[in-house]
Amino acid sequence: MSALPTATVVVCVYTEKRWYDIKAAVESVAAQDVVPLETIVVVDHNERLRERAEREFGPSGVVVVANEHTQGLSGARNTAVELATGDVVVFLDDDAAARPGWLRALLTPYADPDVIGVGGIAHPRWPGGRPETLPGAAPADPDATGELDWVVGCTYTGQPLERAEMRNLMGCNMSLRRTVFDRVGGFAEDMGRIGKNPLGCEETELCIRARQAYTADGRNPRILFEPAAAVDHRVSDDRVSWRYLLRRGWAEGLSKAAVSRVVGTGDSLSAESSYTMKVLPRGVVREVRERDPKSAAAIVACFGVTAAGYLRGRLPGATAHVRLPAAASAPEQSAPGV
Repeated sequence: MSALPTATVVVCVYTEKRWYDIKAAVESVAAQDVVPLETIVVVDHNERLRERAEREFGPSGVVVVANEHTQGLSGARNTAVELATGDVVVFLDDDAAARPGWLRALLTPYADPDVIGVGGIAHPRWPGGRPETLPGAAPADPDATGELDWVVGCTYTGQPLERAEMRNLMGCNMSLRRTVFDRVGGFAEDMGRIGKNPLGCEETELCIRARQAYTADGRNPRILFEPAAAVDHRVSDDRVSWRYLLRRGWAEGLSKAAVSRVVGTGDSLSAESSYTMKVLPRGVVREVRERDPKSAAAIVACFGVTAAGYLRGRLPGATAHVRLPAAASAPEQSAPGV
């Protein structure tokens, strides 16, 4: 068996309100059976939190640094990428705790030199049971998926049940070869979250940009979904409301529109057609027949507001130009559709 690549594990944090979640995330990394080369905690423009994290984690060898880039998750991740020395850069959300075997499962597929990224599964940990706004086929099963679980950053119905290729990684539990960032640059800092702002898709944009660049080089890049790499992702009370569902759906539409401007509409929406045409209708029918019409309405409403956000974002002048970080070896040609 070939040796596993070395790993830099990154946890980006921004608020002391998540302190116990942050501790759980860092401790879950330390408990893995594979020891990372380094663990980096990046604090997003919060000096008090940085000092507290340094006191707590510094003595155990965790590197604690301030975000040196634009405020927000993308800037924090780019700060970590610049410091990382591992072969693979692994990202774990500050409110997610890795299960045993998580890091080994993420690193094992990199034995294939064509693999440029590997992501895992995220199980929601609800504040009080699965809510009507985020329905699922097995509401009593804490590890079951739902059609709208992407709203809270978790694995959703329609994603693979075993290792498979995928278009893009999910931000709370993902990894990329460090050389990917050398090739295409970092995360677009005009995309993604700033605090509780529900915008996203910076991972989608980076994965598509990387795939396009490697394909243009004559490579066969592979991005894999590995369910054996599992984390528990805590869902806060404010994210199970109707208000958050609609805000998140609208923001997702706007984010998808921004991605499509950079990488082209075909690539930016390639994974959505089957989900829209098959997964969502089945969920609506199930909820109407077996459970709660309100949950069926949640699926319809979320799809509608996401589509509306996308159309709004595609209007001329609606979406600002996305600024891409410089790469060590930038592609000579623009991505198709840009």
